[in-house]
Amino acid sequence: MSVPDYPTPSPNLQPAKPLQGEWLLLLTALIWGSGFIAQRQGMLYFKPFTFIAIRFLIGGCIVLAFLLLRKKLATNAATTAPKSNPRTLFLGILACGLVLCGGTSLQQIGLVTTNASKAGFITALYMVFVPIISLLLGRKIPLRVWLGVLLAGLGLYFLSIRSGFSIEKGDLTLLVGSLVWACHILLIDHFSARVDTLKLACGQFFVTAFIAGLIAFFFEGLQVPAFSLPWWTVLYAGIMVVGVAFTLQVVGQQSVKPAVGALILSLEAAFALLFGVLLLGERPTPRELLGCAMVAIAVLLVQLRLPAKGQKPPEQAG
Repeated sequence: MSVPDYPTPSPNLQPAKPLQGEWLLLLTALIWGSGFIAQRQGMLYFKPFTFIAIRFLIGGCIVLAFLLLRKKLATNAATTAPKSNPRTLFLGILACGLVLCGGTSLQQIGLVTTNASKAGFITALYMVFVPIISLLLGRKIPLRVWLGVLLAGLGLYFLSIRSGFSIEKGDLTLLVGSLVWACHILLIDHFSARVDTLKLACGQFFVTAFIAGLIAFFFEGLQVPAFSLPWWTVLYAGIMVVGVAFTLQVVGQQSVKPAVGALILSLEAAFALLFGVLLLGERPTPRELLGCAMVAIAVLLVQLRLPAKGQKPPEQAG
């Protein structure tokens, strides 16, 4: 008996429809792509773990404020918010928070010795790891998804790698980080169908902020950065990239298969290039444009709603 593609949703929750979830993940990739500029600029002024701690603390506070507002509105409207098993919610928050902190930290450390173009490609390899891990877990991966993974991988190579691909210490760190990001996507897929998604998102942010804050305190001499520094970088990374985008990821993944979700999220690299053109005046090469096109085609490929075997297409049914 094969393992189903999705965990069984809790009856207390009403997950988004698959198409709605895919649009939420597309918006997530868009915000992540724009956040790359803020993160890159922020690293010029903030120490890595200090930056991580501050932005996830901000993101956690944003979602916490929304949770309190939701509770107040639910009380006034005599309705109830989605319920979660406290033990499952705690395990989900702890597991997702630890893995999220690990992925973010490895990415940040890897960027110290690896150029941004290779970093973007290596990190996006989570879209390859997700279906492989899913296959090991007994889940069936459609052929078109494997084709999409292959096409998107080639596209990301053209998009990100401009010169010889040499293996450096930072490359290996990013590769491990990519595997961790794949685990995070699968953990979100597992827990988002079982617990209150907003509480899960909020909790994992505070766990990440706490761990990163401890590391910053002991190894970076955690200090509040001067107000003369460009705080817009950490504010944007905290409010939009963490508070909004990571929360959209948790909500969107309720109804989207992990392998498909990973492919949609991989559009982050293409959006990063787009924002580089619009905001930094960068001029993409034909090679980079080809890479963007290949990734976009791969994502469209896995969105095809093919009828089941022996089933008539929708327009012929009935």
